[in-house]
Amino acid sequence: MIRVGRRTFLKGAALVAWPSHPAFESRVAAAQVAVPNSTGTEPPTFKAPALACDCHIHIYDGRFPMVPSARVPPLDAAVPQYKLLQRRIGTSRVVVVTPRNYATQNDVTLDAIAQLGPGARGVAVVHPSVTDAELIHLNRGGVRGIRFSLNDPATAAVRFDMVEPLSARVADLGWHVQFNLEGDQIVEWAAMLRRLPTAMVFDHMGNPPLPAGAAHPSNGVVRDLIDRGRTWVKLSGPYLKTPAGPPYPEATKIARSLVRAAPERMVWGSDWPHPTAPADRKPNDALLFDLLLEWTSDERTRDAVLVKNPAALYGFATAD
Repeated sequence: MIRVGRRTFLKGAALVAWPSHPAFESRVAAAQVAVPNSTGTEPPTFKAPALACDCHIHIYDGRFPMVPSARVPPLDAAVPQYKLLQRRIGTSRVVVVTPRNYATQNDVTLDAIAQLGPGARGVAVVHPSVTDAELIHLNRGGVRGIRFSLNDPATAAVRFDMVEPLSARVADLGWHVQFNLEGDQIVEWAAMLRRLPTAMVFDHMGNPPLPAGAAHPSNGVVRDLIDRGRTWVKLSGPYLKTPAGPPYPEATKIARSLVRAAPERMVWGSDWPHPTAPADRKPNDALLFDLLLEWTSDERTRDAVLVKNPAALYGFATAD
């Protein structure tokens, strides 16, 4: 039996009931945007506010060679394809994060920021050998943080012993340190995290393992760091750990607990082009955006998550 979702049914019913008219047909066609590495073509139900920011994407551009890696990079995941996603979900600002397939080669991120314009910022990956001149170059190119993606050591370009030295190096630039860690790693390294001199950002809601979710001790560590006034969390990647498919109920419980605790410290990210998802099982980005309606209780909070908080964290102007 073929199951038809409520949104699909209502849309189909509307098309049957509405009389044929060229202007109407043009609007319907424009609303359908096929985006590589994303399921579906429909727009979100939730209309993005002006200056809404997608705070976590990756760009894979064949003009920039990748390092050998066990991770298979997504295809069709350069800036022109990402702009289709912006058109589909209605965001205008973006944060580009250097993916693992480029290791510490950040030219692809700098190029993407330049293509995307004033509404773009970046997060780089660097080694302690990075020179001050290179850090200044990255800063001028729009980079505002460095990332440690350590939840899969076999494919990581950096190590835990690099965190403190590099944090000290970037503190004077006003950058933050971004972490992609498993919940158990956050607990293990909690003392080190509390020592860092920079602001911190945790990817994918801190990755608390299931079934504990928001009750896992790592969530308590993240909440403590938030209370210290210099930690942010990305409401992203709800599909990464949940055994159930959309609408990802386990992730909703985690997201709601974080938003209730500190709405002023939450930002949202699509994680496009969803590099850990198989090519034939990419998530629906319209649905991911609409989850904000489930995770937040009011328009003011959604505006904070999408506009005000990213502006503060990444240094966007109050208006473009």
